[in-house]
Amino acid sequence: MSRLLPPLRRNLDLMPSPAPDRPGLLVRDPFRFAESILIIPSPLVPCLAFFSGQYERSQVAEALVRLSGDLRMGQVIDHLLDTLSEAGFLEDEVFAGLKEERTRAFAHATARTPAHAGAAYPVEVDALRQVMAGYVEDPHAVGPAAEARQPAADGALVGIAAPHVSPEGGWRSYQAAYRALGPDAAERTFAILGTSHYGEPEAFGLTRKPFLTPYGQATVDGRLVDELVERGGPAVRLEDYCHAIEHSIEFQVVFLQHLFGPGVRILPVLCGPYARSTSEGGLPEDDPGVARFLDALGEVAAREGRRLMWVLGVDMAHMGRRYGDAFAARGDVGMMLEVGARDRERLDCIAAGDAPGFWRLVQEKADELKWCGSSPLYTFLKAVAPRRAQVARYEQWNIDEGSVVSFAALAFRDGQPPGV
Repeated sequence: MSRLLPPLRRNLDLMPSPAPDRPGLLVRDPFRFAESILIIPSPLVPCLAFFSGQYERSQVAEALVRLSGDLRMGQVIDHLLDTLSEAGFLEDEVFAGLKEERTRAFAHATARTPAHAGAAYPVEVDALRQVMAGYVEDPHAVGPAAEARQPAADGALVGIAAPHVSPEGGWRSYQAAYRALGPDAAERTFAILGTSHYGEPEAFGLTRKPFLTPYGQATVDGRLVDELVERGGPAVRLEDYCHAIEHSIEFQVVFLQHLFGPGVRILPVLCGPYARSTSEGGLPEDDPGVARFLDALGEVAAREGRRLMWVLGVDMAHMGRRYGDAFAARGDVGMMLEVGARDRERLDCIAAGDAPGFWRLVQEKADELKWCGSSPLYTFLKAVAPRRAQVARYEQWNIDEGSVVSFAALAFRDGQPPGV
């Protein structure tokens, strides 16, 4: 009896092979349930369409033999099936086992271990200190950008927004953001709102686990986590597995530890996409679960006041081939100049504390700019309601030859602008 070919997992990263001598499609698992990375040769890439859960193995083999006249095509499909399954890339019992094992391991872990040390930043602490000193402390590193030379704004600092792109590419904006924090911030709890790239829509990921990095262990404010779990409603995901792999909070923790010591106290919140309101209209809080969590977070912000310092780990536009566009993008050139103008229009709304205006711009053409930081930014604007923000720096960075990420550094304040 023939059997249906199991479907290819929908949450895989698929991109052109970066190896010139191995053309094809690179496949990897962003969730790290599976550690394998495969490059599917170009002639076999069309065969992936058969892994949809709708085709029997015998039907596919017969069709390919008829098309090619090669009786060995049945063996090719069997080999591709075995390779994808063993790698954990199909919706089958192999993947189910991997997912269960990794999810259970994170749930029972006593700490959140660093997921990106040794790749995005050094794993050895002395090397990390040296690299981070260059990112944060070089007085000439910000360069001639006009925003970076703006005078300090009046009003108490409520929080900052920094990129979550690789520090190697975004360090100038990281530096511009973290320079706003004074030494008095060391005694506060850093409430970190990060993009959940792989989290559920209209959901918020929390964890009580302390964050480990090469610097040491950052403490999680369990009291505030427990309050948000109790009052945040069904949108809360406690011990969300996404924390195990997500970089948007991890990178902020490393910067905070470099500035204030390894034992910084944090409240880590991963914000899933507001997919429903982005595509269907309305505001994110039209979803009852989102509304309840925003209310709970807002009450925490109002009560804790100066005991909290808010840190947002957010990137903005994602344009070019890596992100599904048909064109190659180059930073600050051609159509990316228009993207920059549209980015700044959104930043103007953020700087004015205009959450509904910001969201209207995100909703245009279902966010064709692909701002992955829109949900943490909106969450902050609604829950904390800063009076205004200063854009300290804006950048576009080519993450590869045909793809661009934009990001900025912002400082949020609660006072009136000068002259008001």
